[in-house]
Amino acid sequence: MEKWKMYMEIHQLLKQGFTKVQVAQKLDISRSTVYRYLERNPEAMSKWVKKTKVRRKKLNPYKDIILSWLYEHPDMSAAQVLDWLQERYPSLEVAESTVRLYVRGLRKEYDIPKEAATRDYEAVPEIPMGKQMQVDFGETEQFTPDRKKVKLRFIAFVLGNSRQKYKEWLDRPFTTRDVIRAHENAFQYFGGISDELVYDQDALILVSENGGDLILTREFQAYKEERDLVIHMCRKADPESKGKIENVVKYIKQNFAKHRTYYGLDAWNESGWRWLERTGNYRVHNTTKKKTSRSVQP
Repeated sequence: MEKWKMYMEIHQLLKQGFTKVQVAQKLDISRSTVYRYLERNPEAMSKWVKKTKVRRKKLNPYKDIILSWLYEHPDMSAAQVLDWLQERYPSLEVAESTVRLYVRGLRKEYDIPKEAATRDYEAVPEIPMGKQMQVDFGETEQFTPDRKKVKLRFIAFVLGNSRQKYKEWLDRPFTTRDVIRAHENAFQYFGGISDELVYDQDALILVSENGGDLILTREFQAYKEERDLVIHMCRKADPESKGKIENVVKYIKQNFAKHRTYYGLDAWNESGWRWLERTGNYRVHNTTKKKTSRSVQP
């Protein structure tokens, strides 16, 4: 719906006695959108609409390439469109909200529907800085330039408080030695070690859990003792305790790996590290409303 029309609809429904929640439901918009419109008087609304039109024109030079991405990958998110633009045009400065509105307009104009996305759950209580680091594994299938399919694996780390991320990829299954090396690289990247490390029950780390006692693999047990690590293993029925890393694994798959062509492991990891600096650890986090911080220290 055009912004001015939306503005008038909201005010008209409120005059008819609808609550703000009911207005949001009736117009199929979020409550925050309703509040955002209500913050503006008609003069401020006029300026906002004009400013939005100017911002959208900023992306017109990139219209053809954005359309080509959307036609080839109809499920592509606006966040990934922004990341691909910044990867190819480093000097481009544009807000994610501007890209989101522009992509939405292109989808409507050229009839390119997007699959509905489900919202990921993340436990709300915050963890003190330096307290916890969560670790998990993921895998994807990518196409090479000649359309051969390749299976890739990655290990991901996230700091519990700041949501700072780190990841490494391999084109083969991880060994315990690979996992230990990735830990050392992650500790160097973050600038320290958290008080507690949280893992899923992975065979590279855990042999079994006996009455609450962890029986680690021989190599990882030696590494734990050498580094004096405090380890917590999640129970399979306790997804909330590792919700942050599960969301990070999904984010890496959806924003970095999805639709990306594989040109070899070195190039893939290099692109992944640039993505961390450009997008993965740069965006304002939806839950904390802050940019991520690399330090594990308070």
